[in-house]
Amino acid sequence: MWSNEDLNANCDCLVSTGDPTLDKLVNQWISWDKNGATREQIRSLVQDGCMEELKRRLCSRMTFGTAGLRAAMGAGFSRVNDLTVIQSTQGMYIYLARCFSDLGSRGLVVGYDTRAQECSGCSSERLARLTAAVMLCKDIPVYLFSTYVPTPFVPYAVKKLGAAAGVMITASHNRKEDNGYKVYWQNGAQISSPHDKEILRCIEGNAEPWAESWAEDLVESSPLKSDPLEDICRWYMEELSTICFHRDLNARSSLRFVHSSFHGVGHNYVQKAFQTFGFLPPIPVPEQMNPDPNFSTVSCPNPEEGEPVLELSLRLAEKEGAKIVLATDPDADRLAVAEQCDECGWKVFTGNELAALLGWWMLFNWKKMHPDSAETERVYMLATTVSSKILKALAQIEGFHFEETLPGFKWIGNKIHELAKTGKEVIFSFEESIVNYDLLSTMVLGFLCGSMVLDKDGVSAAAVVAEMAAYLHTKNVTLTQQLQNIYEIYGYHISRTSYVVCNDPPTVERIFSRLRNFEGEGIYPKTCVGYTIAHIRDVTTGYDSSQPDKKCVLPVSKSSQMLTFTFQNGIVATLRTSGTEPKIKYYTEFCAPPGKSDISMLEEELMKVTLALVEEYLEPDKNNLIRRFV
Repeated sequence: MWSNEDLNANCDCLVSTGDPTLDKLVNQWISWDKNGATREQIRSLVQDGCMEELKRRLCSRMTFGTAGLRAAMGAGFSRVNDLTVIQSTQGMYIYLARCFSDLGSRGLVVGYDTRAQECSGCSSERLARLTAAVMLCKDIPVYLFSTYVPTPFVPYAVKKLGAAAGVMITASHNRKEDNGYKVYWQNGAQISSPHDKEILRCIEGNAEPWAESWAEDLVESSPLKSDPLEDICRWYMEELSTICFHRDLNARSSLRFVHSSFHGVGHNYVQKAFQTFGFLPPIPVPEQMNPDPNFSTVSCPNPEEGEPVLELSLRLAEKEGAKIVLATDPDADRLAVAEQCDECGWKVFTGNELAALLGWWMLFNWKKMHPDSAETERVYMLATTVSSKILKALAQIEGFHFEETLPGFKWIGNKIHELAKTGKEVIFSFEESIVNYDLLSTMVLGFLCGSMVLDKDGVSAAAVVAEMAAYLHTKNVTLTQQLQNIYEIYGYHISRTSYVVCNDPPTVERIFSRLRNFEGEGIYPKTCVGYTIAHIRDVTTGYDSSQPDKKCVLPVSKSSQMLTFTFQNGIVATLRTSGTEPKIKYYTEFCAPPGKSDISMLEEELMKVTLALVEEYLEPDKNNLIRRFV
């Protein structure tokens, strides 16, 4: 990770492990880290002879994934702590100064959530202040929020304030032990290549903390620090009103809502969003409305895990007579929704189901405001390639444009920015996929109604879902019933998602190489369990059989494996690897045409293809794969 010159610099031998390379890293850490708690963690690991743990913490560095830098809090170069955040921000400063000659006037936006770890002396607020201090010591203006904010506020502020970049200290809905460093570029979208790789190079080239980087008191004394909270909150809510279409109806609605902020930042902001839409405030779940870094009432701080983690919300809704439950994750960029059904308890919507509803709703209102059908030509909706194709089905019938991106909302945000430059209007975007946290997997989903923020936004989505539900309520239609209406008009879309674990990278390479040469050199599979494959897309190699030139429209991604099979019967299946965990994920969806409504038959056919896809293409028994289900 570091050069020998780096290792030898400032590394008097304070402690010894018996491993010369590890000794240099240990002593480098102890000499650089000014946080007593994390410095003592390293000393204790040395004293206890925990060599493997020391290597895990010191011999590698965090890298940018789909959500920025994210890891457990605690001591070590591979973890989130005071020193690694200072190093990251030093690298950010070097790179931004190279990219922006006017950095000294544009500045950086910094926000944070409510995570904290007492044993490491580490909290999101402290890490945000240190981030600000590094920039302030180089005379760079910093817009530092004075309190915790939803993640979408940072990219929104970057655009509104004309900042060069933004940093949000958050680990979103990860486990309580984690934290992260999420970076946004000047356009308000998450950074993508080459910025991520170049920032990492700058971090590694400027690893030793500058003396003034620890000057946290600059946050209090520097005239270059300002608090954007009041302006950004006001501007955000004003702009949010542009996607409120039925304010008078909302004000009269008898429908009641429960909201849980999952011990995170969302309570105050969702309350304000409801006020902006003309609603009475949603009923908060009292045990979960205030920030709690221990997430005391849930086993997992991810509302997308469904009914088990929504239990307090559902019970409160039943008590209060509320038909709709809305739950934002701890940094309020994601949303989960449940609806009470008279005959069968609660319906917790999947991300793909909510996307069908929100996509329909945004188009329904856009068309009412733009009666000239010719204007539909400039309308777009976006989704990641492993998400449902339901928006594509809407587009084919309604005449607007639909485009896919690679997995991760950073691709969606940057695509919205590109389309806006050509006069196009993106009215809805979403993703649903599997993400990995320490060998655990969970579904994540994100929605963006409109394009005021170039990232997923649970605050605005909560208000939009509430308005949609209130409107449908006046027609005596529930969200669940409207979802069925959508499927009947545009075709049923049924999904299956899971993964297998493979701890041997060469085996993964061999599996995908076999698929690329399945029926001879360079010949992909033509069938699966008797079903004909119409098209194959290989994002790893850049091949797409559905294109006239056989070249993939999506960006080529050679660092990971991703194959998509489109069957003649309407099933779409994707196999892809994880960039952070030893897993092969698979996503299958039956995209049935309108009129094909025998659900049991569709589900049976989808399950048959899904099982065959795993058995015939991945060969779990032969390749010693470990099966898991989400």
